[in-house]
Amino acid sequence: TSGPSSVSDSSPTAEPVEDNPDGGCHIYRNGYYGSSIAVVEGILEVNIIQMTSIQMTESQAENSLVDFVVTCQGSLPTDVCTVVADPTCQVSKSTVCDPIAVADECLLTVRRAFEEPGTYCINITLADDTSQALASALISVNGGESA
Repeated sequence: TSGPSSVSDSSPTAEPVEDNPDGGCHIYRNGYYGSSIAVVEGILEVNIIQMTSIQMTESQAENSLVDFVVTCQGSLPTDVCTVVADPTCQVSKSTVCDPIAVADECLLTVRRAFEEPGTYCINITLADDTSQALASALISVNGGESA
């Protein structure tokens, strides 16, 4: 580094700093470093507030359809992913992700098909460019009816 500045006032001064990374190259840096941080709210909370089985006629497909009504707090999501797993929530059976358009209130319905009766763990994740939040529930599907 160079010696102290001969300026006698109390204003901040920049002293040149010398880096010598490989013994032959000299880099001089003068000035100040500044940075900014942008704080975003993000998606704070997701709740599954209702699960409704969709009644189907016998001539329709064998899959049981369930509608999940989901709400969230914070910023509005742009994507929804649902993961259907075994009752312990350890072994994933299927994953579906879709883009969504939510206007000014975070309230949406997610429809999922279940191929066979049984108990499942469902994870619904809402995401935007900067955050994501998850809600989980156990559901029992009984051949077109759910509990």
